[in-house]
Amino acid sequence: MRAERRWAGVILLAFAGLALVPLAVHRDDTLNVIFLVLLSMTLAQSWNIMAGYAGQVNLGHAAFFGLGALITRKLWIDGIPVLVAMGAGALVAVVFAMAVGVAAFRLRGAYFAIGTLALGEILRITTGNVFAEISTLSAATIAGYRLTLRYYLALGLAALAVIVVATLATSRLGLGVTAIREDEDAAEASGVSALGLKLTALVTSTGLAALAGGLFAYYHISYYPQHPFSPHWTFDALLITYIGGVGTLHGPVLGAVFYVLLEEYLAARWVDLHLLIFGTLFVVIVLLLPGGLVEAGARLRRLLRPGLRS
Repeated sequence: MRAERRWAGVILLAFAGLALVPLAVHRDDTLNVIFLVLLSMTLAQSWNIMAGYAGQVNLGHAAFFGLGALITRKLWIDGIPVLVAMGAGALVAVVFAMAVGVAAFRLRGAYFAIGTLALGEILRITTGNVFAEISTLSAATIAGYRLTLRYYLALGLAALAVIVVATLATSRLGLGVTAIREDEDAAEASGVSALGLKLTALVTSTGLAALAGGLFAYYHISYYPQHPFSPHWTFDALLITYIGGVGTLHGPVLGAVFYVLLEEYLAARWVDLHLLIFGTLFVVIVLLLPGGLVEAGARLRRLLRPGLRS
């Protein structure tokens, strides 16, 4: 618990430093990259709550990201303040998650993962059929577009995600959720309400994912409404979390920095091969470092410790 609090303090201190970046850097490309890192952090932290802490691998996470984007975009374009619109999107996603969660949690292991993946695909296809046209902002809204506002909103949302996960990880609720991850039957036998805790984790995870989706809708000038429902948002969150370190607070943060920066670099240098290179790299990391970058850091500290003592 102390480690989680310490890491939360370090991460929030780093975020305070990032708040100064727009004052010193006036290049939109730099701000865009940092924005994508922060958005990826929030999405990965939200997925990590379910998979890393509760042990429920949700492959339909994009469904909640997409709902947040869809509701936020519609309300914001209609004149509702963006923060209110994002809150409404999160509320709709949470209600939807609660409605399907009771049934979904009857499934376990691979069946739960496949069931949630099917749910995400159903929403993606339905949205594509209902909202076939591209969603584009009005000329007046485009004229007033400010990347800095999106940057600070992404920074605040990433900080909120870190605080929420740190609070969960260091609370009795977090201990119960972790007990379910380790052995659900044993946890229930000891008096833990498995369904209630899993629903709590689902609501928390869903709310953060939907807020990230709302931020995505606020950031883009134009996109197809079904795009935020794409499975690649789920698998981005999965990759980032496993690369950084699943079930840890700082793992998704490290993973997001590594993932986005490397993806941008490979996409610029090897346009045709960057997905193959990145996929191969991910397989290597998972095989050699199951604990991700967090495990790599721990191994490095153990190697350096004898040298420091001498």
